[in-house]
Amino acid sequence: MNKVKKGEKNILGNPLEQAGTNPLTGFYRDGFCSTGPTDTGNHVIAAVVTDAFLQFSKSQGNDLITPYPAYNFPGLKAGDTWCLCANRWKQALDAGVAPPIIAAATHEKALQFVDLPTLQQYEQTNEPTK
Repeated sequence: MNKVKKGEKNILGNPLEQAGTNPLTGFYRDGFCSTGPTDTGNHVIAAVVTDAFLQFSKSQGNDLITPYPAYNFPGLKAGDTWCLCANRWKQALDAGVAPPIIAAATHEKALQFVDLPTLQQYEQTNEPTK
């Protein structure tokens, strides 16, 4: 059974499930794509990153590949699950490189940026390896 965040919902209207702990993701580094008033980036989309997305993000000035030990950031590789900023995922969508998402772990606030049918088109159908 996946861990859930009490009181928070995913894009399907169910309790928000944990996105990933290896590497530990989430704005609050608790494994959940939850958000709050200090999360100005809205890190609400649980994505399984791809090489194409990582290269795109780096080209946009957000290097998610290089480790940053001072911020306890291990660097990402294809296949890692990560809570992405909603606007960055939407940019990647518009550029044709949006990574698959995990609907059960994507916060309902994502629906303020991308409609449900579009998100569901990118839903990963098998369980991530992490």
